[in-house]
Amino acid sequence: MLQLKTTGYKALDNLHSMGVLPVEWLNMDELKTKADNAVARFLEERFAVSQELGGGFLAAELADRAIRTSESEIMDREDIAENERLALVQALDRQNIMMGLYDRYVDILLPLINEAARREQREVRVLELASGSGGLALALGEVVKRLQLQVCITGSDIVPAFVEEGNLQAAKKKLAVRFRVLNAFDPKELGNGEFDLVVMSQSLHHFSPGQLAVIIAQSVRYSTGGFVGIDGFRSVLLACGVPLIAGLQGFGSFALDGFTSARKFYSELELDIIAEIATGRKNHTVACLWPLSVLTVQF
Repeated sequence: MLQLKTTGYKALDNLHSMGVLPVEWLNMDELKTKADNAVARFLEERFAVSQELGGGFLAAELADRAIRTSESEIMDREDIAENERLALVQALDRQNIMMGLYDRYVDILLPLINEAARREQREVRVLELASGSGGLALALGEVVKRLQLQVCITGSDIVPAFVEEGNLQAAKKKLAVRFRVLNAFDPKELGNGEFDLVVMSQSLHHFSPGQLAVIIAQSVRYSTGGFVGIDGFRSVLLACGVPLIAGLQGFGSFALDGFTSARKFYSELELDIIAEIATGRKNHTVACLWPLSVLTVQF
């Protein structure tokens, strides 16, 4: 219901006719501002289209507006102690394991890893951004170890406590996975083409459209292959279901974060706009693999 593709495509056509899209930029600051403005303008135009069409189209738009929020999750707040933030991302790891989501993510990534191996004819280098306490990187490490694939996996986050926990778990599990502190907005310490595949899971909605566009655009420099973003599918069902599932752990802050996150998931057309602005091309796909949205950008 919250994908709103009929009104969304009409809004996109209008924005192209008005010259609002496509968007050109010269630096990362300009990219951030223009991507934020473009998505905001898209949402305004989509609302105008829904008013013109009326009926169910307007009702769906009003539902989306009622659910949508720009509030930050508790785990992202810098005024929260690192150990409390770590407890929240560990709760997310437990939920992902319970729901089998890491297996889904690995299934999405393995074909891309195999493709990179055929293309590069060497060890494939994977970087996960905003990896939290490392659940996906560790799950991927276990699979490539079992399959005896030549893959070097690096997880990263800007929170030192998350990185420390990831390295601790990698050592316990005896996995060749390393974690490092990294600012996804300014990864100047990464070399050109240092990685083959850049991955971000369950974190796209934690960033504004402009921030996400910057992350994608930056990854063009240090990735030989592409960027894969995996997140929740924007829908009423997940807006209700995610906090309910999160609440099963009896962790109030985590349940609240689940509610906030589900309200912030991007629609497929929003991800499409962000990726096109970031790369200046239509070299990406956005697919629904329920309950996931998967953005794949090929460089």
